[in-house]
Amino acid sequence: MAYDRFLAICRPLTYSTRMSQTVQRILVAVSWVCSFTNALTHTIALTTLNFCGPKEVNHFYCDLPQLFQLSCSSTQLNELLLFAVGFIMAGAPVVLIVSSYIHVAAAVLQIRSVEGRKKAFSTCGSHLTVVCLFYGTGIFNYMRLGSEEASDKDKGEHFPGRQ
Repeated sequence: MAYDRFLAICRPLTYSTRMSQTVQRILVAVSWVCSFTNALTHTIALTTLNFCGPKEVNHFYCDLPQLFQLSCSSTQLNELLLFAVGFIMAGAPVVLIVSSYIHVAAAVLQIRSVEGRKKAFSTCGSHLTVVCLFYGTGIFNYMRLGSEEASDKDKGEHFPGRQ
C-alpha cells in the first residue's frame, strides 16, 4: 500500500506502468513467501523444545511467547530467533513504509492548494492508521519476551473492583 500511495502521489503519470498486475503479483508473492518462511522457521525451532509440564496455555490465544512459557527446556535460542526474525520481518517493511511516506509527505507539501493537500493526506491516513495498529501491537507482543507477569497483565483478568 505504501508503494501504491507513493506511485499515486509522487509518480502519477507512470502509475499504470509501474503498478502493473505483474508487479502486484510479485508483491503478493514476496509477502506470502516471507510469511511462510517465518512460520516454517518457528515451527521447526519449536520442535527442538521439550514440553513436560502443564499442557494448558494460560492466555487467550496460543502463540510462540505463550508456548515458550510451557517449555521445560531452554527457550533462549527460540526467543533470540523470534526477536531476530521479528526484527527483520517488521523492520524491513517499516523502513520501506516510512521512507515511502517521507517522499509522499514531501510531494504533498509542494501542492499549492489546501484542498489538494487535504485530499492527498486523507488517502494516506487510513493506511497509516492500519500500519500503526498492526506494527504497534505486533511489536508490543513479540519484542518483550520472557515476562510471564506482563503476559498475565495482557489478559486483563484483574480489574479493580471486580472479582
